[in-house]
Amino acid sequence: MGPVDKATGKTTVLEAGKPRETRIFGGKVYGMEEAIKGDVAILRAWKVDEAGNCQFRYTTKAFGQIMGKAAKVTIVEAENIVPIGDIHPDSVHLQGIYVDRIVPATVEKILEMTKLKESGGQTSGEKSPSQVRRERIAKRTAKELKHGYYVNLGVGIPTLAPSFLSPETKVWIQSENGLLGMGPYPTEEEVDADIVNAGKETVTIVPGGSTFDSAESFAMIRGGHIDVSVLGALQVSANGDLANFMIPGKVFKGMGGAMDLVGNPDQTKIVVATDHVAKDGSSKIVETCGLPLTGAKVVSTIITDLCVFDVDRVKGGLTLIELAPGVDIEEVRRKTDAKFAVADVVGSME
Repeated sequence: MGPVDKATGKTTVLEAGKPRETRIFGGKVYGMEEAIKGDVAILRAWKVDEAGNCQFRYTTKAFGQIMGKAAKVTIVEAENIVPIGDIHPDSVHLQGIYVDRIVPATVEKILEMTKLKESGGQTSGEKSPSQVRRERIAKRTAKELKHGYYVNLGVGIPTLAPSFLSPETKVWIQSENGLLGMGPYPTEEEVDADIVNAGKETVTIVPGGSTFDSAESFAMIRGGHIDVSVLGALQVSANGDLANFMIPGKVFKGMGGAMDLVGNPDQTKIVVATDHVAKDGSSKIVETCGLPLTGAKVVSTIITDLCVFDVDRVKGGLTLIELAPGVDIEEVRRKTDAKFAVADVVGSME
């Protein structure tokens, strides 16, 4: 990175050999990125009137509105084509001025991940070691979710945490695809292809919940309005660096919203909920991350199946504050690549 111009706050960095401008806002360095303009956007909408005004249902707003405005040509696949005036002005989510073509939908929506509410009955047989570990982590993670909090839960173990909340503890769960007030998985009768979470799983919406597009969703996230964000990890370092979106050389679906979710750690507490070791036995808690970072110095708390660490994001360093039942400090040391201190009083995860 070159020197900062004190008058303008501008500097340049080299990215793949090309200069890239950065600017400082609020004491943070941001890389400047040109807006992407699409040639063609193909959307699907619930209702489209003959003037091109569109109304979306629930989480289908996620990118429909944004991409419809970002392309040179916008084509809308309409589930219902209605006369002008049939959509109330307050219900127009994408205005006809952005729409160039309307075509009728000819196939039903595809449910990519149908997840159903588990029955209340007890399953036969003992739980697998993996289930025991996951539930231990989720149960401890639930303690980070206080009454009235707005929280974002990553896919996997983090989504199990609300199951361990007491009935009187109400939290508002946000999903970055445009849903605030996410409820449990639906029953078969409740399944709606237009109500899904960021992992494309079918979910429900609690009373008082709302849906919106992804730009609104990330305004909540980047603006620090989320109290706690819980994510999984491939690696997390002693400094609170997080690597959770890719392993070089392996296929990955993308980082999703993780980089934004950890973008304001002073306002949004970042909690990592993960197994202590990877499938190959290597530690996920490392001195320095060897994988591409999702964010640097962002994690405040690490919860694993073995223990809980506090992270000093300013000075760097881990402190062991809780142990799982049956686990001692020496086991944690053997399975942890990073150095750590031990609190004067070490609590129990239970």
